[in-house]
Amino acid sequence: MVLMDTKTKLETALKEAMKSGDEVRKRTIRMALAAIKQAEIDRRTALDEAAVIALLQKEIKLRKEALEEARTANRSDLAAAAEAELAVVGEFLPEGLSEQELRSLVEAAIAETGAASPADMGKVMKALMPRLAGRAPGDQVSALVRQLLQK
Repeated sequence: MVLMDTKTKLETALKEAMKSGDEVRKRTIRMALAAIKQAEIDRRTALDEAAVIALLQKEIKLRKEALEEARTANRSDLAAAAEAELAVVGEFLPEGLSEQELRSLVEAAIAETGAASPADMGKVMKALMPRLAGRAPGDQVSALVRQLLQK
């Protein structure tokens, strides 16, 4: 079995969505591909897998914010659209880490870097984030790192 990168999976899924007439899926995947293309143009180079995953996580964050705003404004139609888009983009992200898996990775990174206080948080995050490769949200990771360094 040949492993496809995320960008190729998105392009394949877009073709399938166009054939099936799934408008929400087609629109959402097009938005994600457009964001990837724009980032490639801005950087003047093709994005690697980690950058594509990071971009998809950013898209997820935007959809979650839109969902919260729609709920606050009592707009169930917009909330439903944001939830549908969240589900589509979420399909292309790697499976998330459990709380325990994340904790053990953070503890290992703290031990490796010799971090002893919250001032060393940057070193820990720099060592940790490439290993996570989109399997945990950055805000959750930084909160856990901060919590463990304050002990």
